[in-house]
Amino acid sequence: MAIQSSGDDLQFSEIQTEFGGSNPIAISEYYRGGSNVPSGASDVPASGQILMSDFYGTSNFTSSGGTVSSSGGYTIHTFTSSGTFTMAGSSANLEILVVGGGGGGGGGAGGYDGGGGGGAGGLLYIASVSKDAGNYSISIGGGGGGGGFNTNGSAGSNTTAFGATANGGGYGSKANTSAGAGGSGGGAGGGGASAGGGSGNQGNSGGLTGYGNNGGANASGTHPMNGSGGGGAGGSGSGGAGGSSNGGAGKAYSTSGSSLSYAGGGGGGSGNYGAGNTPGGSGGSGVGGNGGQNNGTANRGGGGGGGNHANNSTQTPGGSGGSGIVIIKIL
Repeated sequence: MAIQSSGDDLQFSEIQTEFGGSNPIAISEYYRGGSNVPSGASDVPASGQILMSDFYGTSNFTSSGGTVSSSGGYTIHTFTSSGTFTMAGSSANLEILVVGGGGGGGGGAGGYDGGGGGGAGGLLYIASVSKDAGNYSISIGGGGGGGGFNTNGSAGSNTTAFGATANGGGYGSKANTSAGAGGSGGGAGGGGASAGGGSGNQGNSGGLTGYGNNGGANASGTHPMNGSGGGGAGGSGSGGAGGSSNGGAGKAYSTSGSSLSYAGGGGGGSGNYGAGNTPGGSGGSGVGGNGGQNNGTANRGGGGGGGNHANNSTQTPGGSGGSGIVIIKIL
């Protein structure tokens, strides 16, 4: 806990409690960058005269790892690749967001069928939790690849932090095929009433609350050729019937310092019905890929869009899922 930020009753003993040291207290022990006071306590001088007021609001706590930024007086560590988060000096309260890699969309097929959208990576969040000083390994999951012609996409990879796991998103499937399970499930490819959407299986993990939903299942309807949308952290993917094949919504957080959406499902690919094409679905919350060869947004865990079948002759691959992310705000 930091030393008080103002007042005329600050005692040498309080400085010693925060930074350590032994009796009798020598003020020279508390120069910045010495054996007691870390170099990050920028208001404390490194030599010369020291005032009691120099210690107002200072702390023995330090942190490192990832890309470091600040917003609203908070220090924020963002991991877009694997690494180590380190806290030293004392414990701290943290806000934590963990997102798995999104699943890839299924490829478009002959027979007029669109591919299913990839499921979003699982999302874990906690507004405040105390963590002890130490080293914490962070592993960022990659997005799954999109499927080629009449081929399933591949699942996203898991993201791990603080003993918690955000599961990778399920793959979107090819035509007439059930989709994969994951943090959020992938959407089923077009053309078959029996093709099921992948189940979302992101439960709570490591004390963080988990979010994930099912991908859409295919069903007979006005336009049964569309692939279904992948599931997102904020909602399930839409079924392909009737031309409705949108990816499930993501969820928005301000952990980074700005409100951003994460973990939206990929939109289902368009099918060719009768004399014309039906539109592909939209990706969830702008981070899932739209139907067609559209990728999920990197470092947001979006699912890839399902591949299209267009004009009775042209098919497109599915889009790749977006990679995951870990964001840590020190409160």
